[in-house]
Amino acid sequence: MTHDTASKALKLAALGTVLFGLAMVLALVSPLRVALELFLDLVHFPLDGQQALDSDSTHVLAAISGGLLVGTGSLIWGITTEVYSKAPKIGGRIILTGILAWYLPDSFGSYMVGAWFNVVLNTVFLAMFAVPILLYRPVKQPVTA
Repeated sequence: MTHDTASKALKLAALGTVLFGLAMVLALVSPLRVALELFLDLVHFPLDGQQALDSDSTHVLAAISGGLLVGTGSLIWGITTEVYSKAPKIGGRIILTGILAWYLPDSFGSYMVGAWFNVVLNTVFLAMFAVPILLYRPVKQPVTA
């Protein structure tokens, strides 16, 4: 994967993260609530309609989670633009460290509370960032005399 393609993929993943976070927050005060409740039902697979945004605690956790996603996506966009673009190894290492620092406790906690399907969804999210970094290969410049 070229550096340009990897950078675009990382920015797309960062933008998707920001948009998902904003949707979570907006779901608290808009018709997006149905979509967020469907997502909550999905992470507690099977889809059975048992999960809902039905308490103040759930609302505040959705707001916090949405805000953290917006912040994380913005941070990764900035790292991609300002660090990864100039030093892919360093930028990639920073991004992977942050994503793994989220992935491991989130997935462990989800599994422990019976939301095992969230581990699957988390793995897709992890791949959105890890794949471009891990598949990037610098172009070897021809040796000139």
